[in-house]
Amino acid sequence: MAKKKGGKSLFSLSTLLASFFGSALIAGAFAYFNYKFSEYKFIDFKKWTFYEKSDIFTPKEEKYIVVFYSSRDSDTQEKLAKVDLNIPIIAIDYYNTVRTNSKTTTFLRSGTKNSLNFIQRFNIYESPSIFFIKKSKETLYKQDSMIRKLDNLDDLTSEVNQL
Repeated sequence: MAKKKGGKSLFSLSTLLASFFGSALIAGAFAYFNYKFSEYKFIDFKKWTFYEKSDIFTPKEEKYIVVFYSSRDSDTQEKLAKVDLNIPIIAIDYYNTVRTNSKTTTFLRSGTKNSLNFIQRFNIYESPSIFFIKKSKETLYKQDSMIRKLDNLDDLTSEVNQL
């Protein structure tokens, strides 16, 4: 039992409520981040057809960096072709321009319907945008990061090479 001091209990109602609300706050934060992670989408390269030049793209690696970009922005296109990361890049062009692959970057294109489905599935609002995908099954990949605007490819290079 709590001792009384000056007519008040040491274990007061306010202490009880504070611990309850603290626990509720922690549980809420956990639920929110769990929900945000479950929002990540899947892409099945068997069902979604992307092309490298005229060949159908079939993923072979465990992880990829996906960059959705516009070929009308030549600066981004050139940097993507020259970048050297320890994770391969899949660069999907909004304008579906045929481009030669580089050592670590695979340039993809697809039909309009497929491109629009891709943009809608991953909620892409800006170009260039970037996110990571990770192999789940044979050709099924799960989004492994939040989608963010690619502001600086040089910062990305140092960040990814540290992984």
